[in-house]
Amino acid sequence: MYAALWRVLPGPVWLRIVLVFVLLTAMLFVLATWAFPWVDSIVNNQEVTVGSP
Repeated sequence: MYAALWRVLPGPVWLRIVLVFVLLTAMLFVLATWAFPWVDSIVNNQEVTVGSP
């Protein structure tokens, strides 16, 4: 899959590296902005405290 992505990207190697960095940054931004908060609202996170003896 990564080889196919690398072949699809245009330009010389330095430009491909920059494009991969931009794509990864955009993907992480989308995950942190919309995907992770959505999953957090679905997951049942109960407040659990550990009592001291």
